[in-house]
Amino acid sequence: MELIGRFFEVPEQSCFVFGPRGTGKSTWLRDRLPDSLYLDLLAPDLYRSLTARPERLRELLGGSPHVDTVVIDEVQRAPELLTVVHAVMEESAPPRFVLTGSSARKLRRGGIDLLAGRAIQRTLHPFMAAELPSFDLTHALNIGLLPLAMSAPDPQEVLSAYVNLYIDEEVRAEGLTRNVGNFSRFLEAVSFSHASQINLAAVARDCAVERKTVAGYVEILEDLLLAFRLPVFRKRAKRKTVSHDKFYFFDAGVFRSIRPKGPLDRREEIDGGALEGLVAQHLRAWIAYSLGKHELYFWRTQAGSEVDFIVYGEHGFWAVEVKNSAQVDRKELRSLKSFTDDYPEAEALLLYRGNERLRVDDVWCLPAEEFMEELRPDKGLTGWLS
Repeated sequence: MELIGRFFEVPEQSCFVFGPRGTGKSTWLRDRLPDSLYLDLLAPDLYRSLTARPERLRELLGGSPHVDTVVIDEVQRAPELLTVVHAVMEESAPPRFVLTGSSARKLRRGGIDLLAGRAIQRTLHPFMAAELPSFDLTHALNIGLLPLAMSAPDPQEVLSAYVNLYIDEEVRAEGLTRNVGNFSRFLEAVSFSHASQINLAAVARDCAVERKTVAGYVEILEDLLLAFRLPVFRKRAKRKTVSHDKFYFFDAGVFRSIRPKGPLDRREEIDGGALEGLVAQHLRAWIAYSLGKHELYFWRTQAGSEVDFIVYGEHGFWAVEVKNSAQVDRKELRSLKSFTDDYPEAEALLLYRGNERLRVDDVWCLPAEEFMEELRPDKGLTGWLS
């Protein structure tokens, strides 16, 4: 598969590059940094030698004295290397270190804070629609935008094996949970919370484990970058809001591969969750790659008004509602109008499955496919409309 350009830019200074497996970190860095000293910790021999004697990293650096960039791929496999990296960075004229990781847990234990102020953190996400030569929303809703799956002859087979890979290689190998069977049942149960507020007690009942255990399992998903939670937007709140976060898997295709399907599971419900998750992927990637600081929330009052996404930051304030329908119903604008009544500074958008751009009661009603195709880090969410 021909290499597809990404909006992600490698920082000029030392950095951590996080991202779930399969997002293309290694491929992108090998292409962008061809002259670097590249140390792949998935290579068994190198992994064994560096974990047995971390100071061997100095010998490798000494053997390449003119290299100005060192890439350590999957550094969470050997977090003890961070002590050596820290010592080298304290010396005069150190090389730039680019440290990739697909798990935050071991790095937190291993001393990621050692490099605070010396290595910034960046994240590589699945593809954005605007990065692709062509984008088909229906196809993306079925298989997601994970480069690993998109480049495979059989994407569905890759997605089916994807989470099992994490269970076998991360959960089991690292001893993150003693009962992999319980964790597998939890994955199915929590998939019903995708694009919804997560109730840990309810998930615990569904998979027959303790609530505390479920809370730990959710943390594992977040540490492995497989899932994320959105907090409720409360800045200068004028109404009482709910307390539970919303939960999402990081990729629509991964969500579909986990979500059970049967006679009692409505297709529209799964499709709606996949669409909302796909928009969430794009908003998170846009925030990660854009200049300026923005944060992603949702909004829901105790009275039941809800807006799927609130993007708040230095360069804009947007309220975004997502509907898996081909027509715009004015009733679907009520929550957006409630939000903009409380926050007139926000710009309201409704994304839907139709083909027409509409302006209804000061709300932009936009085709979801077009919105994602036009979303770029150098523009605001609606900058392409002007």
